[in-house]
Amino acid sequence: MKLKLHVILWLTLTVSTARAQIIITTPYEFSAGVSGGTTFSSVAFSPKVEQTMLRGMTFGVTGRMTMGTYVGLQLEINYAQQGWNEFFEPAEEDTAEEPEKLRTDYKYARRLNYLQVPFYTHVQFGGKNVKGFINAGPQFGYLINESTSENLNGAQPATYNEQHSMPVEQKFEWGISGGAGIEIRTGIGYFLLEGRYFYSFGDIYSTKVKDNFSKASSQAITAKVSYLWPF
Repeated sequence: MKLKLHVILWLTLTVSTARAQIIITTPYEFSAGVSGGTTFSSVAFSPKVEQTMLRGMTFGVTGRMTMGTYVGLQLEINYAQQGWNEFFEPAEEDTAEEPEKLRTDYKYARRLNYLQVPFYTHVQFGGKNVKGFINAGPQFGYLINESTSENLNGAQPATYNEQHSMPVEQKFEWGISGGAGIEIRTGIGYFLLEGRYFYSFGDIYSTKVKDNFSKASSQAITAKVSYLWPF
């Protein structure tokens, strides 16, 4: 009985020591900093709403922990402008000679300002001073406010116009985000250039059978630069 107890204690101590050695010898690195960039966004509506990408801005703070050579975790808190920008087809009599012409006398854009929290798995590769990286993971956001820029003057020039008078109904958004970039490491910190894509699994409007839309999900492309300081 005593022998069994000694064996169990020895095995427990050996495993604990091995785990402790792995944790201690794994090269961890923490870094934190700021980022900023440009967003290009739209909303996938059904029924379809004709759009071009709406340009906005984003900025925030970043914290990253790398474990070993290749893998890490990254958490961010960002302010981001998203939304949609509509374009309008001209009347049939106006397209006889110019079939590709668009109406420029009407404009409508909705800007949605979000507080967003992406949580990424970070994979990096490359040399000591120049690295490539991939980020991917879930993203959550909350609508702070919204604004409209338009000159419709009460007209209904689009095929579908209900969205013009509808404020956002679902302020919470969630989805998947990911991107890739390059990181340059210097004596004064890390400089990163990255491109990302975000797709929301939620909708900004209610999408029940009785509602105006069966789909209204946001998507955004982001180009950003970041500065991180390791410690």
